[in-house]
Amino acid sequence: MLTSRTFLKRTRAGAVMKVVREHYLREDIACGAAACEPCGQQPGEPRLEAQPSGAASSLCPAPHYLLPDTNVLLHQIDILEDPVITNVIVLQTVLQEVRKRSAPVYKRIRDVIANPEKHFYSFTNEHHRETYIEQEQGETSNDRNDKAIRVAAKWYDEHLKKINNEETIQVILLTNDRKNKEKAVEEGLTAYTCEEYIKSLIANPDLVDRLACVSDEGKEIESGRIIFSEHLPLSKLQQGIKSGIYFQGTFRANRDNYLEATVWVHGDAEENKEIIIQGLKNLNRAVHEDLVAVELLAKDQWVAPSSVVLQDEGQNEDDDENEEEKENTLKSSVNKNMLRPSGRVVGIIKRNWRPFCGMLSKSQIKEARRHLFTPADRRIPRIRIETRQASTLEGQRIIVAIDGWPRNSRYPNGHFVKNLGTAGDKETETEVLLLEHDVPHQPFSQAVLSFLPKMPWSITEEDMKFREDLRYLCVCSVDPPGCTDIDDALHCRELENGNLEVGVHIADVSHFIRPGNALDQESAKRGTTVYLCEKRIDMVPELLSSNLCSLRSNVDRFAFSCIWEMNHNAEILKTRFTKSVINSKASLTYAEAQMRIDSASMKDDITTSLRGLNKLAKILKKRRIDNGALTLSSPEVRFHIDSETHDPIDLQTKELKETNSMVEEFMLLANISVAKKIHEEFSEYALLRKHPAPPPSNYDILVKAAKSKNLEIKTDSAKALADTLDKAESPEFPYLNTLLRILATRCMMQAVYFCSGMDNDFHHYGLASPIYTHFTSPIRRYADIIVHRLLAVAISADSTYPELTDKHKLADLCKNLNYRHKMAQYAQRASVAFHTQLFFKNKGVVNEEAYILFVRKNAIVVLIPKYGLEGTVFFEEKDKPKPNLNYNDEVPSLTVGNTTFYTFDKVKVNIMLDASNIQHQKIRMALVEPKILGSDVPNQTTELSTNSEPEKKKKKLKK
Repeated sequence: MLTSRTFLKRTRAGAVMKVVREHYLREDIACGAAACEPCGQQPGEPRLEAQPSGAASSLCPAPHYLLPDTNVLLHQIDILEDPVITNVIVLQTVLQEVRKRSAPVYKRIRDVIANPEKHFYSFTNEHHRETYIEQEQGETSNDRNDKAIRVAAKWYDEHLKKINNEETIQVILLTNDRKNKEKAVEEGLTAYTCEEYIKSLIANPDLVDRLACVSDEGKEIESGRIIFSEHLPLSKLQQGIKSGIYFQGTFRANRDNYLEATVWVHGDAEENKEIIIQGLKNLNRAVHEDLVAVELLAKDQWVAPSSVVLQDEGQNEDDDENEEEKENTLKSSVNKNMLRPSGRVVGIIKRNWRPFCGMLSKSQIKEARRHLFTPADRRIPRIRIETRQASTLEGQRIIVAIDGWPRNSRYPNGHFVKNLGTAGDKETETEVLLLEHDVPHQPFSQAVLSFLPKMPWSITEEDMKFREDLRYLCVCSVDPPGCTDIDDALHCRELENGNLEVGVHIADVSHFIRPGNALDQESAKRGTTVYLCEKRIDMVPELLSSNLCSLRSNVDRFAFSCIWEMNHNAEILKTRFTKSVINSKASLTYAEAQMRIDSASMKDDITTSLRGLNKLAKILKKRRIDNGALTLSSPEVRFHIDSETHDPIDLQTKELKETNSMVEEFMLLANISVAKKIHEEFSEYALLRKHPAPPPSNYDILVKAAKSKNLEIKTDSAKALADTLDKAESPEFPYLNTLLRILATRCMMQAVYFCSGMDNDFHHYGLASPIYTHFTSPIRRYADIIVHRLLAVAISADSTYPELTDKHKLADLCKNLNYRHKMAQYAQRASVAFHTQLFFKNKGVVNEEAYILFVRKNAIVVLIPKYGLEGTVFFEEKDKPKPNLNYNDEVPSLTVGNTTFYTFDKVKVNIMLDASNIQHQKIRMALVEPKILGSDVPNQTTELSTNSEPEKKKKKLKK
C-alpha cells in the first residue's frame, strides 16, 4: 500500500517547487514476539521472549512487554540499560525523535537493541499498515507522535491476544506525559509513569535511585525563593546573537574558583574573544563545556580574573549566606589595567552534560534520602541526588547524571547511575581517571578483532612483489625500557661515493588496518594510545601493537621507509620513500645505545651505525636551533614500582641521554620530509600539524619573572626567544635557565592537526619549520595512519578512497584527534598525580628544596626539582588568624608579614599527603624556610597514615 504527501517548497532562487513524498506501508512487518507464529521471525533476529522473564512488578504481576514513549527513552536511558529491564518494544516513531534530539542517547539505545540478552525489539510502526497514522490538520507533530505511540500500543495489545499462550502477554505503555497517560487509559491501555513502574519492582528497590528527576515543579525543598534569573528561549537567544546583543560561546568553568568562569566566544572577532563571568547569579546554572549565550555587562561592572583560590566546600547544600562575602573577596584590590570584558549568562544554547564520576557527601540528617554528590572534576558543580543506599555508597566512587537545574535550587538535580568501587583503590581510581578524561578503554569488540590477520602470520611471496627487501640493512631500534610497541627503527651506512645513507623505517600499520572497516573505525575513534603509569590503553589490538606491527629484533616486519642520501654535513641530497620489509638487528634502550656509542672497544655494525646517526643528529639539532627552534623544558617523572604491591617505591625526574635527542632528530626530519611530499601531491587534502605562535600577552609572566632577576627575554620571534633563553643564565643560580624554559613552555599554544585545504598558516612555531606532520608513530597515533595512506597513494604503493580526499571529513577527523590527544595528555598527568600521592602516602612527611614558579594573591606555586613535582603553598588557613598579605601584580610579588616572595626564589617546603578529603587527596605543601611568624609546619618525623583524617572518616575506613 502506498500513501503520499504533497507540499510546496520555495528554492533559494525564489522559485516554488512541488514536492511529492511517497510512503510505503506493508503488512509483513513482524511484531518481534518469539511466540508469535503468524509473524514468522527471521532466525538470529533480536526478539521479545515468549514468556517475559523480567523483574516482578506489584502493579502488573502478569507477563508483560514494555513500550516507552520518546521522553522516557531520552531521560531514563540509565534505567533502560539496567540488566533488570528486558523485553522492551522500541517504536520507530520514538527512535526517530530520539535521533533528532540526542545523538549520545540514540547510540546507547541502538547498542541496547543490539544486545541479544536484553530482548529489545525495534518495531517499524511508521511503515506498518495498521499502525501508521496521518497528521491531522491543526495537530502538532508532538501530539501526532503521541497518538502514533498509543495506536501502536493498542495494536500490540490486540495482536498478542491471538497468540496461544497460557497467559496473555500485556503491553505496558511507559509515559511521563500526564495528558498522554490519561488518553491511553481512556483508550483502554495499561499505562504507568516510569517512576510508578520502577517503584513497583518488588526485588529491585535500588533501581529507584537511577530514575532521572525530570519534573522539578513542587519538588523543591526551598521555600520557593528564586536564586537565578530565567533562561531566555532559544528563539530570543538566536535573534540576540544575530543582532549582536548577545555573544555565543563555550562556557569554561574555573578549576580553582567555583564562582568564576570564562566564555570563549565563537567567531573571528578579535575584541571580546574571552568574557569573564563572576558570581553565582551571573553564572546562571551554566555547567562546564555548555554552549551559552552571554550578555556583556556595562564597563563599570567589568571585573578582573581572580587570583584567589575558592573551593565550594560548604556542607549544607543551601549554605549560601557567605556566598556574597566570597564574591566580594574576588573584587577586592583590583588593578584597573587588569579589568577584562565581563558578562552574565542569559541562556543555554546546548547542554553538554555527561555522566560524572565522584563521591557522595552524605546528608547530616538521619534517614535523609537527599544527598549532595561532589564530582571529581572541580569545574562541575555539586549535584543533589535522591538515594536509599547512602550508607553503602559512602566512601565509594560513583557515577551520577544531571537531570535539570531549577531556578530556585543552589545545585542541579541528578540521579545515581553506577557504583565504580572503593575510593583510593588503584583499579577504581584508574577507571575514574579514564572515564573523566573520556578515554575509550573497553576491550576491543569481536567485530573489531575479526579484521585482524589470522595466526600464524608470515610474509608471502605475493607481499614481496610490492615491497623493497631491506632485510640486509643493519637496522636497529632505540626506545625506553620495557617498550613493546616499537614504531620506528633506524640505519646509517656509508655509500661507495663517500656519502651517507640514512633510513627511518616506520611500522606499516596501514597495511593491516584497511579504510572503513570496524578496526579502522575503532582506531579513528580512539585516536591515540594512552600511557598511564602502570597501564597502556592501546589504540589498536595487542596482536598488532606488540607483535605484528612492532619492529622487534630478529623478525621480518613490514615497514614504510624514508631513506635519505646525505653528505657528512647532514645536508640532504636525495630523499625517497618505499614500502619495505626489514629485519631489525637489535632492540636497544636509550641507555644501551648510549653505552655502545661511548664504548671504546665496540666496533660492530650496529655501533658504527649508531655513531654515524649520533654525529649527524648533533649537526641537524644545531642547524634547527640556529633557525630558531625552541628547546623548552618540562619536568618528566619516572616511578619505580614494587613488583609485588605495584605501589611506587621511588620517584625521580627522567634523565635524558644523547640518544633520546638522536632518535628525536631523525623522527623530526622524517616528519618534515613526508609533510613536504604529501603536500606536494595533495595540496588540499594533506593532514598536517601546526604549532601557532602564542599571542604576545602569553609571555607577560615569563618576561616579568626574568625581569625580576635582571634578565631580558625577547619574544618578538621564536629565534629571539630561543637566543635570549640561551643567554639567560646566572652563574650563582644554575637552575634558573631550566626554570625559565619550564615557564616558557607554559606560555605556548597547543600544537594541532589540521587539513591543508582548510587553513593557510602551516608554520610550526616550536620547531621553526614551515611545514610538519606526524608519520613516525602509527601504532599509537591515528593521524600517522592517515599520513601513511596519503604517502602510499603519492608513491603509487596503494589506492586512494573517497574519504581520503574529502577535506571536510578530514577536518572533522582532525577535530576528534586534537580532542583525543588533549584528553590523553590530561589522563597521563592525572595518573602521575595519583601515583605521586601513593608514593608520599608510603613515604611520610619530607622536607625538600623548591623554586617559586608563580606568585598568587594568597599563595605561591612551587616546583620541586628532585621529584618534578608542582604544588601550592597557601598562606591563609581555615580557623587560623589571617596573615597580612600584600600582592603586587606588576613585579609579581607577594609579601606575607615581613617576608616578600618573588618568582624563582628558592624556598624549602614540607611535603605530605593530605587524605582528609578522600576524593581529592592532595599533596599538601607548607613553608619551612624562610620561616614566617605565626605559621607552624608539621614535624618531619610525623607518621603519615590516616592521622590527617577526621576521626569519623577513620572509623569508616577500618570497616
